[in-house]
Amino acid sequence: MTQPEWRPGQEPVPGQPLPPQYQQPPPVVYGQVGMPVEPVGPPRRVVDAGRLWAGGFATALVAALIAVAGILVARGVLKIPVLSPKEQGTWGNATTLTYALVAFGLGLIATGLIHALLISTPSPFNYFGWIMALATVVGVALPFTSGAALEAKIATAIINGLIGIAIWALTDSAARRSFKFVQPGVGLH
Repeated sequence: MTQPEWRPGQEPVPGQPLPPQYQQPPPVVYGQVGMPVEPVGPPRRVVDAGRLWAGGFATALVAALIAVAGILVARGVLKIPVLSPKEQGTWGNATTLTYALVAFGLGLIATGLIHALLISTPSPFNYFGWIMALATVVGVALPFTSGAALEAKIATAIINGLIGIAIWALTDSAARRSFKFVQPGVGLH
């Protein structure tokens, strides 16, 4: 027996199956083994920690090199005694290494901060921007609280400002490329 030709708008014949294009798919029962899990709630942010911390390490290295380059330019080219007396020469003393290590550490601290903000706050980049802006202002203002010569204060403030801006921009950039949004219940691929 052949099936009658089905035309759109035509009532189905009782006892005859519907053509495939009019059949309903079987209902999906969520939560059963082998069945998809129904997404519940808004998408969540997932951080790729390896990528974030690799960018953070590179940022810390750049910050340390800015500190060394800034001190070399101030002392060697401009003859401004930044962080040590003129007798110490272009490289200065242990304070040059300490300054570079502190800049390196600040780069890593900024990475830890943005990581914590990414996993805990609703607007991590807004908070990070405010924190970095205020920290950079403190770093620029700090040399003016010392008893050093004015040109040393200005040179140190410029170096601190460059370090702060570099850490801010590079950490922000690395963080923006280190996360994605996923629906709850959807595996990470």
